[in-house]
Amino acid sequence: MKNFIRKIRNKAVSVYSDAKSLVISRKAEGYVDTGVKILIAVVLGALLLAGLYALFNETILPTVEQRVQDLFAFGV
Repeated sequence: MKNFIRKIRNKAVSVYSDAKSLVISRKAEGYVDTGVKILIAVVLGALLLAGLYALFNETILPTVEQRVQDLFAFGV
């Protein structure tokens, strides 16, 4: 039982020291890198969506619309 309590105490001290070192550390490299990656992903996603929107509205949808009209204009 003493051994079990000692293991729990050592683990708690280890977790505490890890958390304390993370709080004391003033490096923001991880946060800045993550923020830049998220910003790049958002910008690239917006550009991709804008390109697809333009492609569908100007090229694909008018072609499909014309083909559907041609299909139903069988009596003319």
